[in-house]
Amino acid sequence: MVRALFHILARSAGLARRGRAGVLLLVVAGSLGQPVSAQNLLQRFDNMLTEKYNKGNIDTAYIVRPKTKWTAKARFNFSGANIVAEGDDSGQHFTSEMNADCKSTLSFSLGYLGISLSLSLNPAKLMGRYNDYELNINSYGKRIGWDIIYQEAHNFTGWYDHEGMGRLELTPGLLNVKTLNLNAFYILNNRRFSYPAAFSQSYIQRRSAGSFLLAASAMGQHAKVNWDFITNLKMTNIGIGGGYGYNYVPSQGWLLHISALPTFIVYSNTSISFAENSVPLHYHFPEVIITGRGAVVRQKGNHFFGFSMVYNFTNIGNRESLAVDNVKWRVRAFYGLRM
Repeated sequence: MVRALFHILARSAGLARRGRAGVLLLVVAGSLGQPVSAQNLLQRFDNMLTEKYNKGNIDTAYIVRPKTKWTAKARFNFSGANIVAEGDDSGQHFTSEMNADCKSTLSFSLGYLGISLSLSLNPAKLMGRYNDYELNINSYGKRIGWDIIYQEAHNFTGWYDHEGMGRLELTPGLLNVKTLNLNAFYILNNRRFSYPAAFSQSYIQRRSAGSFLLAASAMGQHAKVNWDFITNLKMTNIGIGGGYGYNYVPSQGWLLHISALPTFIVYSNTSISFAENSVPLHYHFPEVIITGRGAVVRQKGNHFFGFSMVYNFTNIGNRESLAVDNVKWRVRAFYGLRM
């Protein structure tokens, strides 16, 4: 009797185990065949992006992430370049100033949790009125940011003033310049001060705060002058230094930013060549690369608009022999909507 009861219980337990396993398999198989699995996968990916987007050791009394996930933005960019050379030629002083054609572009971007896709158009280039080339890549992170600016310009116009010769007007085509500017910075007070709040609007600055900044800069340039004979100026400069940035919040919804990053050149390799001669230009302290930035941002609900500015200045050489000042600037107006 006891043995028979034992066998009945054992068989029941086995059926129960097999039944649970079968039900589990049916549930898994059913879930794999349903569209909800793709939805779950997207939800997990979205949760991962959201967690990464909001992750960070910040003081939320000063800076916060926007509550919305989507951001649409339209921008108008206006940029230009300027080169000034001054020095001595066989005991006679000379000065020259050249300005590249200004460039204007329209760009549109759509971002989701910090990941964005943008499209830029240059109306003048599309109509054949602008023949230069320029590339701008910017990244403004919570701690680290950087700029890469490359320009190839040959539509410089300007003047050349040589002692004893008077001033000559320089027409387009005489000067061809390829320039690469790099700069990077590290924000020391990244818990309370936000560069992205001013330049990418991926953070919101709620209270005024500033920060000291560590910086590194580099600038390379090849200038070719085709006037009577071909002259080439080649330079490579690397600088390190630091600066300060400040975000001023005068009232809710407003942000005013200003920062300066001066770096002193610690490596310089510059030479000028003409005909068959090549003359190195010796380092002359202080040679500097300076990056300045400014911005005004206005927020009203989920709308924001304003403008920003980036200014790059490089000085090398000695005015008693040859000094070259390079300026590269960009002004940007923007309007955005958070959704």
